[in-house]
Amino acid sequence: MAGGNFYRKIRKSAFGGKPAKWLSRLAANKKLSVALALGALLLLYAFFNNNGILQRLRLEQAKKELKQKIERAQQEQKQLLEQSKALDGDKEAIEKVAREKYGMIRSGEKVYRVAPKK
Repeated sequence: MAGGNFYRKIRKSAFGGKPAKWLSRLAANKKLSVALALGALLLLYAFFNNNGILQRLRLEQAKKELKQKIERAQQEQKQLLEQSKALDGDKEAIEKVAREKYGMIRSGEKVYRVAPKK
């Protein structure tokens, strides 16, 4: 057998190895050039216009943050409603809130505060 049967030929890549050759072939193929240019413009438009992908991602993140704020506000509102119901007519609950939250004392009482250790 001949020596050429055991070795395969090395093929060059479709656009050649050097960027200059690649660019010259691309420039020679006008249809491919126009198609690539239009594709690049469409991608830029899809990503960076006012209704593009990046804007959508920003809006979805803002939506998620607003939902979390709404949930926290609803929990706080629920807690305040429970506290309000507890305070309606319950003198002990009112006194507890007045002492703890507002630091009020009865007449004749003395307040002792413990200084934090340094």
